[in-house]
Amino acid sequence: MTTDTQQATLTESTKEMELGELTNKDVSIAYLRWHFANEIPHSFERYLAPSLLYGMMPVLRKLYKDDDALRAAYKRQLLFFNTQLTWGGGILTGLMSSMEQERAKQEQNNEEIVMTDDLMYNTKAGLMGALSGIGDSIDSGTIQYIFIAIAIPWAQNGSAAGALFPFIAFATYQVLIGLFFARQGFVMGKSATGLMESAGVQNAIELLSILGLFMMGILAGNYVTVSSSLEFMISGRPFIIQETLDTILPGILPLATVMGIYWYYVKKGLKVTRALLWLTLILIVLAAVGIL
Repeated sequence: MTTDTQQATLTESTKEMELGELTNKDVSIAYLRWHFANEIPHSFERYLAPSLLYGMMPVLRKLYKDDDALRAAYKRQLLFFNTQLTWGGGILTGLMSSMEQERAKQEQNNEEIVMTDDLMYNTKAGLMGALSGIGDSIDSGTIQYIFIAIAIPWAQNGSAAGALFPFIAFATYQVLIGLFFARQGFVMGKSATGLMESAGVQNAIELLSILGLFMMGILAGNYVTVSSSLEFMISGRPFIIQETLDTILPGILPLATVMGIYWYYVKKGLKVTRALLWLTLILIVLAAVGIL
């Protein structure tokens, strides 16, 4: 190997060392910082952007050795940001790490800046809402109720596991799924949207949605108790309404109650307190007149 070749190899290695290639460990640390600081620095102007910046600070410090470049990266990641904790936060933390690494390479090599500020922010802004919708419906709308449904029998038997299991299981699930998405977002870079569009993830979302509906039906069937006490004497024989309803469809009154609440939410929005007040009032009236 000639002296010039050795010098060129040494220069290239020095550049790579100065740049600081990101590893899965760096991305995992960035996600965990975002995860546990998620709702702490909440501001109206920037919403969750301070949490994202706090998560990515070690990554940015590793990538940008120049103070001006580091300051610009901080400002870039401090623009308005709002998304769901794991699906949105995980993918976007990994994705931003990948894009910042590419930006740092271009600055380091004095190349044309293709990874512009606008490209990074538009990518982030375009994904944060869509990922929030998916994450909220899967995590908050399905997974946590599955854990709660599993623990309800334990709670009814007086076991402390009934209270602890949903919290521990859901918190552990969120950390693991968030780390998975952060690493996937980092590996896939700009094509991370392909992960959400892949057949595997779409099938998983559909499966979880169906499972969530099953669990809600099981919960309603087992723990919503509504029955009628109404009965008549017809031709000297008792006519009990509840027995007749049970022959038509067992559990029809709990089902009607759940569907009534669902209809209220569809018409009036997710106003839980008002729905509970109306439900209580209606049940009191029906019980007072002897129907329930």
